[in-house]
Amino acid sequence: MPTAAKLFAALAFAATGFFAAELFKPGMPPGTVFGPFSLVVAGIGALTGWLVMGDLTGRGYRAAAGFGLRTALTVTFWALLAFSILEMVKLATKMRYDGPMDAIIGIFQLMLEYGRLVLLPPVLIALGVGGVLGGWLAEWAGRRWR
Repeated sequence: MPTAAKLFAALAFAATGFFAAELFKPGMPPGTVFGPFSLVVAGIGALTGWLVMGDLTGRGYRAAAGFGLRTALTVTFWALLAFSILEMVKLATKMRYDGPMDAIIGIFQLMLEYGRLVLLPPVLIALGVGGVLGGWLAEWAGRRWR
């Protein structure tokens, strides 16, 4: 059921995902083509904000900050998984894997490789601050339009 808390959470985590993706780009090798990378991460953030954070409001601002951080980590996980699968498919079409199990293992190796780049301070700060603010915003909207 649509609620104001879900809407505000979706918007807040879309913005958080977008800015974190923009801050992630400088850590990648030069010449990397990103395409709609930031917009896709924003979409993942909106969906995660709606489905995860939107249902967790109504428990106070302290809890909302924690749930916001949890939602930011969830956005990060799904974005890493999605782009690792995409990269694995690109590598698989170039015959870089010996078989299907190597390709599946390759997904998790790529997630770890990209996950190290998420640990850059600007990205962590964007996810942390965006998560807390997104949680508080969703909590505020939930209380305001109950």
